[in-house]
Amino acid sequence: MEPLMEDAEYSVREVVLPSLIPVVPEPELERESGERRRGRDVILAVDHGPNSKHAFDWALVHFCRLADTLHLVHAVSSVKNDVVYETSQALMEKLAVEAFQVAMVKSVARVVEGEAGSVICKEAERVKPAAVIMGTRGRSLVRSMLQGSVSEYCFHNCKSAPVIIVPGKEAGDESIVDWTQSGDPKP
Repeated sequence: MEPLMEDAEYSVREVVLPSLIPVVPEPELERESGERRRGRDVILAVDHGPNSKHAFDWALVHFCRLADTLHLVHAVSSVKNDVVYETSQALMEKLAVEAFQVAMVKSVARVVEGEAGSVICKEAERVKPAAVIMGTRGRSLVRSMLQGSVSEYCFHNCKSAPVIIVPGKEAGDESIVDWTQSGDPKP
């Protein structure tokens, strides 16, 4: 993947989310101030894979809080292809409903055309989120180094927000260690 070009245009299609999700009023908590009261913007890069779903679940449980806005971003080869768009729209709708049911967060969804790493970084530049969260593809360390990965690209090129890479649920990669289950103390 090439470095992010600052002034390059890219195609986007907004996803209209289902009206099943009620409009949530901003919480009025007197003791809360600033970011807590108005919520944060959080970008979550999604695709149809199980590691993406795991990262979504992790974000809802461990990162998102009331009043946050979850920006679901899905990179595709063409936004003009109706089959691709409709499949992406169905995924985004399902995730938006689940985000509301689990964490009471509102969602905004965008299907973006282009190289996944590049468009995720561009969306982060546009939104200025508190974090960009994504899953891993599940490749081995060697294969990932040879072919590159979206998460690695975003980690090195996304300058507007911290990038949180959630390891896959069933990571076959020996470089990923689950410290909670190994019994070993954290390094």
